Amino acid sequence: MTLRKSTLIAAVAAMILVPLAPAGAIVVYDPTNYAQNVLQAARALNQINNQIRSLTNEAKSLLNEARNLTSLPYSSLAPLLRSVEHTRTLLADARELAYDVAEVDAAFRGRYAEARPTDPDALLVSNARDRWRTSLASLEDALKVQAGVVDNLATYRAEIEKLVNRSQGAIGALQASQSGNQLLALQAQQLADLTATMTALGRAQALAEAQRVAAQDQAREQNRRFLKPGSGYVPTTVTMFRN
Repeated sequence: MTLRKSTLIAAVAAMILVPLAPAGAIVVYDPTNYAQNVLQAARALNQINNQIRSLTNEAKSLLNEARNLTSLPYSSLAPLLRSVEHTRTLLADARELAYDVAEVDAAFRGRYAEARPTDPDALLVSNARDRWRTSLASLEDALKVQAGVVDNLATYRAEIEKLVNRSQGAIGALQASQSGNQLLALQAQQLADLTATMTALGRAQALAEAQRVAAQDQAREQNRRFLKPGSGYVPTTVTMFRN
C-alpha cells in the first residue's frame, strides 16, 4: 500500500471520527486540529500494517519450521536388516571350521598339528582327509558368501534410488537429513558385505595354505618312516591275478 493511499484512508478515517455537530450549530474548521487527526490516523494505520507484516512473517516461519520437522515417510530399515541377516546367516553356516577362535585353536592342535613319530598311520590319513574336506568346504562357503553379496546388490540399488528421490523431494531439513542418514547406513552395509566377502576368501586361502604346510610335514614324517632302517619298507610277494 502506497503512502498516498495510506494518507487518503487516514483522512477518511479522521473525517469519520469527527463528531457530527448538532443541528443548527455553527461548525468551526480548525486546520491544525484536522492535520493532527490525519497524522494520528496515518500513524495508527502504519502500525497496523507493520503488525500485519510481522504476523505474516511469523506465520511463514512457523510453516518453515513445520516443514523442517516433517519426518521422512519412508524407511529402508526393513530391507537393510534383511540383507544384514542374509549375509550373517551365510557366515554362520561356515562348515568344518567356523569363525571361532577356540575352534580354530583346537583344529590347529589336532588335524593341522605337526605329525609326530608316535602318531599311527591311520591318524595321519584321517587328518589329511579332514584337512582336505575343510579346505573344500571353505572354498564353497566363500562362493556362497560372494553369491549372497551379489544378491544384496539388487536390494541396495533399489533402496538407493528410492532414498535419492526422496532426498531430492524433501520438504524440510529433517527429511533431507533422514534420507542422508539412511544412505549412510546403506553404504555401511555395503562395506560390511565387502568385509564379509574378503573374510570368507581370506579364510579359504588360509586353510588352503595350512593344508599345504600340513601335507608337507606329514609327507616328511611318512618318508622318514618309509626309509627307517630295519623296520622300513619290506618287499612282499603280491598276487596280481587269481584263477
